[in-house]
Amino acid sequence: MQAVNGISYSVSSGEIVAIVGESGSGKSVSALTVLGLVQTPPGRIVNGKILFDGSNLLTLDDQAIRDMRGRDIAMVFQEPMSSLNPVLSIGRQLTESMKLHLGLDKVEANNRAVELLTMVGISDPAGRLKQYPHQLSGGMRQRVMIAMALSCKPKLIIADEPTTALDVTIQAQVLSLMQDLCKQMGVALVLITHNLGIVARYAEQVNVMYAGRIVEAGSALEVYANPSHPYTVGLLNSVPRLDQDRGKPLDPIPGNPPDMAALGAGCAFAARCRFAGDRCQNEVPPLTSVDGSHQSACWEIDALHQESAA
Repeated sequence: MQAVNGISYSVSSGEIVAIVGESGSGKSVSALTVLGLVQTPPGRIVNGKILFDGSNLLTLDDQAIRDMRGRDIAMVFQEPMSSLNPVLSIGRQLTESMKLHLGLDKVEANNRAVELLTMVGISDPAGRLKQYPHQLSGGMRQRVMIAMALSCKPKLIIADEPTTALDVTIQAQVLSLMQDLCKQMGVALVLITHNLGIVARYAEQVNVMYAGRIVEAGSALEVYANPSHPYTVGLLNSVPRLDQDRGKPLDPIPGNPPDMAALGAGCAFAARCRFAGDRCQNEVPPLTSVDGSHQSACWEIDALHQESAA
């Protein structure tokens, strides 16, 4: 079974790239692979490259990858309560990586920790260092996770569903915070989410994943203005919109994601797609250009666009 198959994308300094798709589409696995966090066995990488700052991460040994985690590449996980150690203080967890990667002493690391908590909008930062995760709200814990990710001034942050456990108001605050910090510090950000609704405001580039493949890619403006894969259209139709009739029901995508261990010969989305033809059942569509950098993997893109224009 291939959890991820032939995906390719890039992210530059200060840029936010979103990876969007349902649960099981391969978003998180692809992110964990970058940091060497996929357990082997059962997981293994059979081919490809992960290029970072001129090096292929797949050729580095375990120690080199450990040295890179937190220092050059950091990760924000989706549930801070399970990611933070419940028996260690916030200060201990914040300063640990700074002592390891930056060589700071206790006083320097504590001062840096206070600076980071201030940066992410936490009140009384010095007092928070003495507290434990259960004493903070969900939004504050997520801000601590962001502070930890920024602590060693990484070049890349991977945020895996960073707002899933938060209410809508706090979601917007956390995402705006991450966006501002990335622009100020020149950090590249890969934002993994299942919600296309939050991507439009924060990401420059969007990659839509389905069954381990990227099925549509382009700028956020291109993907939203001219969705060119039936799966992307389905995701957009599933998002409530303020400019539509409030009494109009949402249009969910029919069916369920495919069994990754039993994919057929054709397009993985064919069983759920109303445009699917014979070719879709027998051949996997390649990712091809729609217009400039906008790409889609669909044999029936003309039929999709004709319906959209009608």
